[in-house]
Amino acid sequence: EMQLVESGGGLVQPGGSLRLSCAASGFSFSTYAISWVRQAPGQGLEWVSWISSGGDSTQYADSVKGRFAISRDNAKNTLYLQMNSLKTEDTAVYYCRVGTLARGQGTQVTVSS
Repeated sequence: EMQLVESGGGLVQPGGSLRLSCAASGFSFSTYAISWVRQAPGQGLEWVSWISSGGDSTQYADSVKGRFAISRDNAKNTLYLQMNSLKTEDTAVYYCRVGTLARGQGTQVTVSS
């Protein structure tokens, strides 16, 4: 069974940074591309970033380009999202997702002064 567990969320001031992690188990992590998505209060899911199975290709939503960095460690079965220069509009629950196959339970990120 595919399992994804996010961590690293929290409360941070505007301009601050956070690093999210997503620990994967139950499948061959290194053979799947994987994404981060987020859901702000009262909003639908928004795609944030994507990384190829080998980590050599990445994509970002325009709203986070230049501020967020996605990476992965296939030896540790872990996905990361480094978030810098955070804005109040980045407040959301962040999920890691393997296509339509699996999604974690999410980690809350709140950006507020």
